[in-house]
Parts: sequence; C-alpha cells; structure tokens
Amino acid sequence: MEPELSVSRSIAASPEAVYAALTDVTRMGEWSPENHTNEWKDGFSQAEMGARWVGHNRNGDKEWSTEARVSQLVPNERFYFECIAPDFNDFHFANWGFDIEASDGGCTVTEHWQDLRPEASKASSAISGVTDRVEHNRLGMEATLAGLAQSVEG
Repeated sequence: MEPELSVSRSIAASPEAVYAALTDVTRMGEWSPENHTNEWKDGFSQAEMGARWVGHNRNGDKEWSTEARVSQLVPNERFYFECIAPDFNDFHFANWGFDIEASDGGCTVTEHWQDLRPEASKASSAISGVTDRVEHNRLGMEATLAGLAQSVEG
C-alpha cells in the first residue's frame, strides 16, 4: 500500500497484546474519535483473510456506515483492511492498516491510510462533514493510537 498518511506511536505493550486488540474490530470505538461501533458480518466473528464488518462512524451531527474487509493479516505484525461500498459493486475506496514492530519495552505501531476515492469526490464533505480529510485523519489516527496505548499499557 502507498499510504497517503502514516502515524506512529511507541506503545509499552507486547506486539501480541496490541495485535489482539486491533484485530478485535468491535473495540475500535473505544479508541477512535470517528468510528464508534463495529460488528462482524457474513458469519465472521474474528479477523481472518476476507472477513467483513460494518463500521459506524460519526462527525458532529453526521453519521454514516462503511463496510470493511481484511486484506492483510500477519499475526503480531500487520492488520490491513479495505473500505468498500457494497451498494456500488464493492467499490474499494480506501485502505487502512496497522504495522506493529517489536521494540525494547514494547512495540511501535504505525497506522496507515490511503484514499482511493476519485478526485472529484474528495472535495465533497456531504457524507461526513469533513472538509480536510487528510488533517482530520491525522488527528484521528493520533487519538486512536493514544487510546489504544492507554488501553493495552494499563
């Protein structure tokens, strides 16, 4: 993936603990300022290649849902997923991912985001209310990693 944006944070927890937390997508709402709940779909109940879930998001008074599908999974090292629009023939509009690298005293987690929307739709804030998606995501990724660290370190 060629990320448009990457944010890293050192976390004083094992790669195993971080990976277990991240791949339980039902917990993402604990850390993310935008995503508030997720539920597995199509009979999936855990992260595995191709597993799908629905994510529910909010920004101010705007709320929307997206569907995601696991695209890369390397235990204790990598968790990547694609955001898709099932109503539009599974149109793949973004990639998200987490790399976990062991370090002294824990690990470094890097969150990645790649925007695959057509240029014409990037300027629209109709669904989310977000006018500067790159800056919005950077702040959200920093908050997500801070919340994740607080959750797994203590």
